[in-house]
Amino acid sequence: MQELIQKIIQEGEHVGGGIVKVDSFLNHQVDPALTFRMAQELSERFRSAGVSQVTRVLTAEVSGIPVALAVAGQFDARLIYARKSQSRTMTGTYYVAEAISRTRGTASDLMVDRRFLGVQDQVLIVDDFLATGATLSALSRLVAESGADLCGIGCVIEKPAEQGRSVLGDLDIPVITLAKILFEDDDLQVMP
Repeated sequence: MQELIQKIIQEGEHVGGGIVKVDSFLNHQVDPALTFRMAQELSERFRSAGVSQVTRVLTAEVSGIPVALAVAGQFDARLIYARKSQSRTMTGTYYVAEAISRTRGTASDLMVDRRFLGVQDQVLIVDDFLATGATLSALSRLVAESGADLCGIGCVIEKPAEQGRSVLGDLDIPVITLAKILFEDDDLQVMP
């Protein structure tokens, strides 16, 4: 998606350690028009890969929510976001899977209320980044535990050097990303 690639080149900042900051349009401040166009592109690519019957789009709070919501709208599906901390209103039973945050370096439990995900569901996982695959793997474990059918994984930006795609290889589903980031020395390279 050329528009996204240009946006990353213009506004993305490599802050070191393989971390790229795209908070001006993706995961702190959100560009709604670009977000909807990214969702449309992801949904078109999933449909081209044979994914059309989606009932739930799953993401982890917080950064993946805008794009996941827009993708859910493209499929007329419900959005579910896995919570990372438990509040007093969370009184039911939950599917739980642990993930290690790439940017924070800490472990957190991802939790989804069992009422919102079940065997009747066709699920897409959508997130902002595919790096190590830890969060996406944890989300896929939640889907497997629920008995729902995982149809695909979509991310806005992939960092191929971190091998996250290979972590997801056993899932045997389409994994679609819109842009790939490579680091050469301290130079940020972006490609489709």
